[in-house]
Amino acid sequence: MAEKCYRSELIGLFGCPVDENPTVVIMEAAFKALGLNYRYNTMLVYPENLETAVKSLKALHMKGTHITIPHKVSVIPYLDRLTDTAALIGAVNTVYEDHGEMVGENTDGKGFIKSLEDEHIKISGKKAVILGAGGAARAIAVELALAGTRKIIIVNRSPDRGETLVKLINEKTTAHAEFTLWEGCYNVDEDTDILVNCTSIGLYPDTNVPNIDYNTLKFTTVVCDIIPNPLHTRFMAKAQACGCKTLDGFSMLINQAAVSFKLWTGIDAPVEIMKMAMMKENGDL
Repeated sequence: MAEKCYRSELIGLFGCPVDENPTVVIMEAAFKALGLNYRYNTMLVYPENLETAVKSLKALHMKGTHITIPHKVSVIPYLDRLTDTAALIGAVNTVYEDHGEMVGENTDGKGFIKSLEDEHIKISGKKAVILGAGGAARAIAVELALAGTRKIIIVNRSPDRGETLVKLINEKTTAHAEFTLWEGCYNVDEDTDILVNCTSIGLYPDTNVPNIDYNTLKFTTVVCDIIPNPLHTRFMAKAQACGCKTLDGFSMLINQAAVSFKLWTGIDAPVEIMKMAMMKENGDL
């Protein structure tokens, strides 16, 4: 009789809150499609328990975990090491086991770049405007710079965070970055090639839109939203009404999860199956 293994490999998601995070849907679909005995567990981890939670990864022989708000920066001291990209960004969204060490990586920006490439959107030599300066904005800005973006404008209500990100890009990459204080309604420069909403504005149940002058959008601008829920945000609808090509947070969610999947399993993720699972979950099939 063939030897059986009743133990599943465990992957987690640590965050607070996590109740509305749908990543489990796509990860479980991927594991099932490839016949992998893996389980994805969405876990509510309060900030005061983060160190204990990270230590549990080794104690439970887990393959790793996703890290989400508010732990992407605070998790760093509890890890054995970071990848070069994660160290540059200063934030982690994925932890994976490597020869007994828990390693921090950031796949947010990589997922975003892959989404642009999938749509044949040129990055090198272009000008990008990023709304926000939080963890996702840092990841996307750094990856855009590393991919050859010529100029990056950081638009944020907090000067400290915005100027810190600009300094990082200017000192550590070949891109040129500038900071613009977000006061009132922001006018998008007409030579903007890529506009990215990296704020949480529009995330369910919020139905607001970023405070920009939509009349300043040009049809040549690619407008992107990192919000994965709802799938079709009002921000995307308003950009489409202006004739802009749009890229929603759904593709970024899938692509960053695919990068994490390979770090944990060593296998290429079944991206189309993951997309179908999420579309079914959202009632779009």
